[in-house]
Amino acid sequence: MANRKDDIMKLCCEISANKKIRAAFQNSAKGAAVAGGAAFVGGLLGGPAGIAVGAAVGGVLGGWMTSGQFKPLPEILMEMAPTQQEQLYSDVMAVLGTLKWTDIPQLIAQVNGNATLHEQVLGAILNYTKNQLKADAVV
Repeated sequence: MANRKDDIMKLCCEISANKKIRAAFQNSAKGAAVAGGAAFVGGLLGGPAGIAVGAAVGGVLGGWMTSGQFKPLPEILMEMAPTQQEQLYSDVMAVLGTLKWTDIPQLIAQVNGNATLHEQVLGAILNYTKNQLKADAVV
Protein backbone atom coordinates (compact mmCIF):
# COMPACT_ATOMS: atom_id res chain seq x y z
CA MET A 1 0.00 0.00 0.00
CA ALA A 2 2.95 2.36 0.60
CA ASN A 3 3.67 2.33 -3.13
CA ARG A 4 0.04 3.20 -3.93
CA LYS A 5 0.13 6.00 -1.35
CA ASP A 6 3.31 7.35 -2.94
CA ASP A 7 1.61 7.20 -6.35
CA ILE A 8 -1.39 9.14 -5.04
CA MET A 9 0.84 11.76 -3.41
CA LYS A 10 2.74 12.20 -6.69
CA LEU A 11 -0.57 12.47 -8.55
CA CYS A 12 -1.76 15.17 -6.13
CA CYS A 13 1.53 17.04 -6.54
CA GLU A 14 1.33 16.76 -10.33
CA ILE A 15 -2.23 18.08 -10.49
CA SER A 16 -1.60 20.93 -8.07
CA ALA A 17 1.66 21.85 -9.84
CA ASN A 18 -0.07 21.94 -13.24
CA LYS A 19 -2.74 24.25 -11.81
CA LYS A 20 0.00 26.29 -10.05
CA ILE A 21 -1.90 26.06 -6.77
CA ARG A 22 -0.39 27.78 -3.78
CA ALA A 23 -1.69 27.77 -0.24
CA ALA A 24 -1.79 30.49 2.37
CA PHE A 25 -2.10 29.88 6.05
CA GLN A 26 -4.14 32.27 8.23
CA ASN A 27 -2.66 35.59 7.07
CA SER A 28 -4.47 35.76 3.73
CA ALA A 29 -7.62 36.93 5.53
CA LYS A 30 -5.62 39.63 7.30
CA GLY A 31 -4.25 40.92 3.99
CA ALA A 32 -7.74 41.03 2.50
CA ALA A 33 -9.08 42.83 5.57
CA VAL A 34 -6.34 45.45 5.34
CA ALA A 35 -7.05 46.04 1.65
CA GLY A 36 -10.80 46.29 2.21
CA GLY A 37 -10.43 48.44 5.31
CA ALA A 38 -8.13 50.88 3.52
CA ALA A 39 -10.61 51.17 0.64
CA PHE A 40 -13.41 51.84 3.12
CA VAL A 41 -11.45 54.52 4.98
CA GLY A 42 -10.38 56.05 1.68
CA GLY A 43 -14.01 56.19 0.61
CA LEU A 44 -15.02 57.91 3.84
CA LEU A 45 -12.28 60.49 3.52
CA GLY A 46 -12.16 61.07 -0.22
CA GLY A 47 -15.30 59.72 -1.83
CA PRO A 48 -14.95 57.67 -5.03
CA ALA A 49 -11.37 58.81 -5.64
CA GLY A 50 -10.55 57.94 -2.03
CA ILE A 51 -11.84 54.41 -2.54
CA ALA A 52 -9.45 53.93 -5.46
CA VAL A 53 -6.48 55.36 -3.55
CA GLY A 54 -7.38 53.46 -0.38
CA ALA A 55 -7.76 50.19 -2.30
CA ALA A 56 -4.39 50.68 -3.99
CA VAL A 57 -2.60 51.53 -0.75
CA GLY A 58 -4.43 48.78 1.14
CA GLY A 59 -3.64 46.24 -1.58
CA VAL A 60 0.06 47.03 -1.41
CA LEU A 61 0.05 46.93 2.38
CA GLY A 62 -1.96 43.69 2.46
CA GLY A 63 0.38 42.14 -0.10
CA TRP A 64 3.41 43.16 1.92
CA MET A 65 1.87 41.69 5.09
CA THR A 66 1.33 38.32 3.46
CA SER A 67 4.53 38.11 1.42
CA GLY A 68 6.23 34.80 1.98
CA GLN A 69 3.05 33.27 3.39
CA PHE A 70 2.15 31.44 0.18
CA LYS A 71 3.81 28.13 -0.59
CA PRO A 72 3.37 25.87 -3.61
CA LEU A 73 0.86 23.18 -2.70
CA PRO A 74 3.05 20.31 -3.97
CA GLU A 75 5.73 21.38 -1.47
CA ILE A 76 3.19 21.45 1.35
CA LEU A 77 1.80 18.03 0.41
CA MET A 78 5.22 16.38 0.41
CA GLU A 79 6.09 17.92 3.80
CA MET A 80 2.93 16.63 5.50
CA ALA A 81 3.13 14.10 8.29
CA PRO A 82 2.46 10.48 7.32
CA THR A 83 -0.94 10.54 9.05
CA GLN A 84 -1.94 13.59 7.01
CA GLN A 85 -0.75 11.93 3.81
CA GLU A 86 -2.77 8.86 4.73
CA GLN A 87 -5.94 10.98 5.06
CA LEU A 88 -5.36 12.65 1.68
CA TYR A 89 -4.68 9.22 0.19
CA SER A 90 -8.03 7.98 1.54
CA ASP A 91 -9.87 11.03 0.21
CA VAL A 92 -8.41 10.66 -3.28
CA MET A 93 -8.90 6.88 -3.35
CA ALA A 94 -12.58 7.46 -2.55
CA VAL A 95 -12.73 9.42 -5.82
CA LEU A 96 -10.64 6.97 -7.85
CA GLY A 97 -12.65 3.98 -6.69
CA THR A 98 -11.47 0.81 -8.41
CA LEU A 99 -9.19 2.51 -10.95
CA LYS A 100 -6.22 0.25 -11.75
CA TRP A 101 -2.73 1.41 -12.67
CA THR A 102 0.75 -0.08 -12.89
CA ASP A 103 2.91 3.02 -12.43
CA ILE A 104 2.64 6.73 -11.76
CA PRO A 105 2.79 7.86 -15.44
CA GLN A 106 -0.15 5.58 -16.23
CA LEU A 107 -2.12 6.88 -13.23
CA ILE A 108 -1.49 10.50 -14.19
CA ALA A 109 -2.45 9.79 -17.82
CA GLN A 110 -5.70 8.08 -16.78
CA VAL A 111 -6.71 10.91 -14.45
CA ASN A 112 -5.69 13.70 -16.83
CA GLY A 113 -7.42 11.91 -19.69
CA ASN A 114 -10.78 11.96 -17.92
CA ALA A 115 -11.91 15.56 -17.26
CA THR A 116 -14.56 14.54 -14.74
CA LEU A 117 -12.16 12.37 -12.77
CA HIS A 118 -9.50 15.08 -12.93
CA GLU A 119 -11.90 17.68 -11.49
CA GLN A 120 -13.01 15.29 -8.75
CA VAL A 121 -9.41 14.58 -7.71
CA LEU A 122 -8.64 18.31 -7.79
CA GLY A 123 -11.74 18.91 -5.65
CA ALA A 124 -10.58 16.31 -3.13
CA ILE A 125 -7.16 18.00 -2.92
CA LEU A 126 -8.67 21.46 -2.47
CA ASN A 127 -11.19 20.22 0.12
CA TYR A 128 -8.42 18.51 2.06
CA THR A 129 -6.31 21.67 1.93
CA LYS A 130 -9.16 23.81 3.22
CA ASN A 131 -10.66 21.46 5.81
CA GLN A 132 -7.66 19.56 7.18
CA LEU A 133 -4.73 21.94 6.66
CA LYS A 134 -6.85 25.05 7.35
CA ALA A 135 -5.21 26.78 4.40
CA ASP A 136 -6.66 28.86 1.58
CA ALA A 137 -5.73 27.51 -1.84
CA VAL A 138 -4.96 30.06 -4.55
CA VAL A 139 -5.13 28.88 -8.14
